[in-house]
Amino acid sequence: TASHILGRVGRITAENAEYYKELGYSMDATVGVDGAEKAFEEYLHGVDGELTVVEDGYGNILEQYVSREPVAGQHVYLTIDIELQKAAEKALADNIALIAAKGAASGTPNSGEDAKAGALTAVDVKTGAVLALASCPTFDLSTFSDTYKDLIEDETAPLFNRALEGTYAPGSTFKPGVAAAALQEGIITPQTEIQDQGQYKFFTDYQPRCWIYAPKYGMRTHGYVNVSEAIQVSCNYFFYEIGRQLTISKIDTYCAKYGLGQPTGIELSEKTGILAGPKYREENGKIWYDGDTLQAAIGQSDHLFTPLQISMYLSTLLSGGNRMSAHILKETKDYFGDTLYTAEPKIIDSIHLDETVVQTVRYAMKDVTENGSAARVFVNYPIAIGGKTGTAQVSETSSDNATFIAFAPFDDPSIVATCVIEHGATGTDAGFAVRDLFNAYFFPGNNGSGDGGTES
Repeated sequence: TASHILGRVGRITAENAEYYKELGYSMDATVGVDGAEKAFEEYLHGVDGELTVVEDGYGNILEQYVSREPVAGQHVYLTIDIELQKAAEKALADNIALIAAKGAASGTPNSGEDAKAGALTAVDVKTGAVLALASCPTFDLSTFSDTYKDLIEDETAPLFNRALEGTYAPGSTFKPGVAAAALQEGIITPQTEIQDQGQYKFFTDYQPRCWIYAPKYGMRTHGYVNVSEAIQVSCNYFFYEIGRQLTISKIDTYCAKYGLGQPTGIELSEKTGILAGPKYREENGKIWYDGDTLQAAIGQSDHLFTPLQISMYLSTLLSGGNRMSAHILKETKDYFGDTLYTAEPKIIDSIHLDETVVQTVRYAMKDVTENGSAARVFVNYPIAIGGKTGTAQVSETSSDNATFIAFAPFDDPSIVATCVIEHGATGTDAGFAVRDLFNAYFFPGNNGSGDGGTES
């Protein structure tokens, strides 16, 4: 459990020898080499004592004394809830297996049969404390040295921490953030209706279609929808229009404040991802076109974010624009159990979102879990929650990635969760892992596993 989080210890290597030498370490010391062991080395290591021995020319000891008292390393306590972490790892693995089996049974190519990996993160909305970070497949720390060769050669990359270093297109889970920006900027009101005409024809050189305007859905449209309905049915046409009016500059301003494409603040190694826009394109010698803004507005284009970033983004929306620093360090205590450090919630950025804006988005996400694409996952769920599904194309020869974000309880959110399943086919199916995690969080007496990842 928590192998990607805890990390390992090892000998000082040649490349960091000078660093540790300046800190007073002996060159045969054991230090943290990754994970929490490395991140909190300064607390865990302590200080070696020093015994001075005075001898005469014949080797006789004349005097000996302690010239430096040893200082024991501190005890480090994490924000990770170990029972929730266990439940998260099981829920994620079960969900991946469910999707793969379901896809294989369907007989239809690219329907999830190639699902093998993913991540699941859970965060305290009010404090930014990380409650669980699951990455699948995982590995056993206790046999790491013996199995290292097999682990690095495994094509599923079990050593790769997908929760912090995997970057994925958010798909439609990006839409609540765009909706909040459009509402806050006055581009729309909660009552504004936009007619989905199937194909968006504002630009002559790029005319994308709403997902429902396709032969397999009978070339339908969503008709007139307001922002809440657009989130519930995930209407691309609606977000093409408000994304164009917002402009990519405004979209990126809000999204950066939400924490997308930004460091989360967590003490462990993480990727910062990519926030799509002209700046990123210019840095890579490419051009940003008007049509790119439409794709960016629905969570496609160049957007790539980690599962933890996505959780922090939703937390920021729910808190009215205050972005908390993610952290896994809870407190440290000395050898005798006295507390030396306690982590305090820290706001690292903010952008004002009116209460009406937050409420509109929250209620729309509630509709997703009660009447929308995630309703079959949360049918008869004991508490009201909000969520959003997302599906992002990877290639024409593999299943789409599946993403699901959610918060609970609805009236006073305390936890946010994000599940990303590589080649999971549909965002809805990624909701089962989140449901089981919520079971473990709110109903621990039920062993936190729901129905083991089977579909309702």
